[in-house]
Amino acid sequence: MNYNERYIALNNCFRQGAESHLKETGTDIRFFRFHSTLCDDEKESQTEILSISENFAFEYPVFLPSGSNRHEKAILLLHGLNERNWTKYLPWAEFLSMQTDRPVILFPIAFHMNRSPQTWSNPRSLVDLLNFRRRQYEDDRTVSFANVALSDRISQNPERFYLSGRQTWADLTTLFGAIKSGKHPLFKEGCHIDIFAYSIGAFLSQIALMANEQNLFADSRLFMFCGGSIFRSMYGISRSIMDRAAFNRMQDYYVHHFGKEPESRWQHDNAFKAFFQMILPGRLQTEREDFFSRIRNRIAGVALEKDRVIPYHGVREALGNETTEATISLLDFPFDYTHENPFPLQTKDQVSLNNAFTHIFSRAVSFFA
Repeated sequence: MNYNERYIALNNCFRQGAESHLKETGTDIRFFRFHSTLCDDEKESQTEILSISENFAFEYPVFLPSGSNRHEKAILLLHGLNERNWTKYLPWAEFLSMQTDRPVILFPIAFHMNRSPQTWSNPRSLVDLLNFRRRQYEDDRTVSFANVALSDRISQNPERFYLSGRQTWADLTTLFGAIKSGKHPLFKEGCHIDIFAYSIGAFLSQIALMANEQNLFADSRLFMFCGGSIFRSMYGISRSIMDRAAFNRMQDYYVHHFGKEPESRWQHDNAFKAFFQMILPGRLQTEREDFFSRIRNRIAGVALEKDRVIPYHGVREALGNETTEATISLLDFPFDYTHENPFPLQTKDQVSLNNAFTHIFSRAVSFFA
């Protein structure tokens, strides 16, 4: 597979909400409507949240083999933090669908992708906020058009990180319930769902498996790419993710304050408990590592040597040394890459780029087989 060519071809034809057929690979792209609801913990900020209508009524794309048969297996693909489009994930989804003969569901995290206002990614709309933040943090060169909307929202209210994840977790519970009960038009009743998760999507997936709401995630396999770290060891300071001030604010809140508020502030259910376990390496360590050890046959993944955002040692802290060594491979590529851009199109070594992509995603395909 020529990664560069497929990337360009897919992005030339993909339009949010416009269904299409990819003749080269015999793959269809379809879209399905989803309606989200407020979680109990979100009711205190109901007015602000409900003002972002895109977050509650949206469409998600599905890559699937051409044909009208209802499927017995599916793959959920979860993306990274502060993403506004599916650009880099299109060849990922196509490859997984082609090689597994399964539909691949690209589901947006709350307030991300098409679940956020267009103004959050429009430079003209952000110029005043960007200039204000640059004046406020004049020594911080990580302030950028790409991260200023998220950075400002997290700086104002770091609780939004948890609320976004919690709403997405509730949405996935609804989605899994609809699929497994046969209410989704693409899938047979009892459909098996596995998860390919990148970056913060892996963190969300770990929590979903731990919480296992309604036993819907009890048999799902999870492949993590550049993901799986304990929260404390994530390093989200990036011109593509969030600036230094926002990251420090978020880390301080979750490391030192989250969960210490009055118990009435948060609903202390399985999702809360799972998230709480995933913040600090020493917090409920035995319980957390025992869980991942018990499900190690359902976990696999790849961490990258030069990944600064989700470091391999953070994955060890989350899963435990033994489980990490048994399930997660630490790899490196012979070209320059970053966490945010693991397969850079402009690299001169296109052969190595193609091989790296095919190797990573073939591992996932074999794991899901």
